[in-house]
Amino acid sequence: MKKIMSAALWLAILQFAFVPCSNAQLTTLPDGANKKASVTERIGITDIIINYSRPGVKGREGKIWGQLIPVGYVEQGLGDTKAIPWRAGANENTTIEFSTDVMVEGQPLPAGKYGLFIAYDPSGSTVIFSRTSTAWGAFFYNPEEDALRVKVKPVPLDNEVEWLRYEFVDQKENSATIALQWEKSSIPFKVEVDYNKTQLASFRRELVGAKAFNWQNWAQAAQWCAQRNADLDEGLVWANKAIDPGLGGTKNFQTLSTKAQILSLQGKTTDADAIMKEAMPLGSAQDLHLYARQLLTQKRPKDAFEVFKTNYDRHPNEFMTNMGMARGYSANGDYKTAMTYLKKAQVQAPDPLNKANIEKLVPMLEQGKDIN
Repeated sequence: MKKIMSAALWLAILQFAFVPCSNAQLTTLPDGANKKASVTERIGITDIIINYSRPGVKGREGKIWGQLIPVGYVEQGLGDTKAIPWRAGANENTTIEFSTDVMVEGQPLPAGKYGLFIAYDPSGSTVIFSRTSTAWGAFFYNPEEDALRVKVKPVPLDNEVEWLRYEFVDQKENSATIALQWEKSSIPFKVEVDYNKTQLASFRRELVGAKAFNWQNWAQAAQWCAQRNADLDEGLVWANKAIDPGLGGTKNFQTLSTKAQILSLQGKTTDADAIMKEAMPLGSAQDLHLYARQLLTQKRPKDAFEVFKTNYDRHPNEFMTNMGMARGYSANGDYKTAMTYLKKAQVQAPDPLNKANIEKLVPMLEQGKDIN
C-alpha cells in the first residue's frame, strides 16, 4: 500500500512539472540587452510620456544610420505590410503619450497614446504616430492606422551617444523639441501646446469639484487670468466667487485687488479704484507698496504717491516705506525730497542686493532723472 501511494504521488509531480504556465516566466535582460527606458516631461500642463527600449552602438560606429537602420521602408517578411518603418527604438513598440491635444511640427495631434515609428532618410525622415501602440516592434505596422506623419531633417551630433535616448531640448512654456539621439545623429520634432487653452480648461474641470469650496483656488484662477490678460470675463466671475461667502470666500486684500486688477484691464478704472479703496485697509506694507508701483506702471504717478504716503503714515521710517516715498516723489518730479527718503532707505537696506540697487539710484536723482 505504501509503495502504491509513493508511485501515485510521483506521477502527480511529473504531470504538474510539464503543465505549461505562460505567466511563470523569469525576469531577465531583454533580447540584445537593450535597456528599457521611460522619459516624462511637461510642457505647460501637458504631460508627455515616451516608453522605449535603448539599443546600443556596440562597436558599430558608422554602420547604424543607413545600414542597421535602413533608409525608408523595408519588407520584413512578416505580416501583410510590405513597407515597414523603423520602430524608433528596440523590441516592443516605442510609444508616446500626450495628456492634451498638441501640435507636432505645426500639425494637430489629439491627446492619446501612439506607437512611434520613423522612416529614416538623411535628407528628410518621416516621423509617424500610429493609433496602434501595443504591437511588437514594427512587424505589424499598418499605414491605415497612422494618426499623423511629419517630415523632419536629421542633424549631426558633436558627441557620440552609445545608448539610444530621447531628449527634450529647446524647452519653452508652450513648446519643446523631442530629439531621438543615437550614435552621431539626432532626429528632432517640435511639440507645441496651447497653454492658455489647456490651463483654462483645467481650471474649469477642477472648480466644479471639491476644490470649488476653497476661496484660494477661485482667487488663483482669477489672478492667472489677470496676469495673462486672458479670458477676463470668466476671470471676473472667478474673482467674485473668491469673495462670495457662500463658497467660503472672503474679502481680503488678495481677493479684492485681484478683482480690481481685472476690472482695470477691462477698462473699468473707476470701478477698480473703488474696489482698491476697500482693499487698502486690509493690505500689508508690502501689499500697498506693490499696488503703488503697479499704479506707476499705469502712468498714474499722483495716485501712486497717495498710496505710498498712506503706507508711510501707517509704517513710518521703515526701509520699504522710505523707498516708496522716494519713488513717489521721484515720479512726481521732486527729486530733492526723493533723495531725502532714498538716503534714509540706504541706511536701512536689509541686504547687499538692496544696498547695491540704491547705489545705482542715488546718481540718477543727483542728475535729475526719475528712478522708476
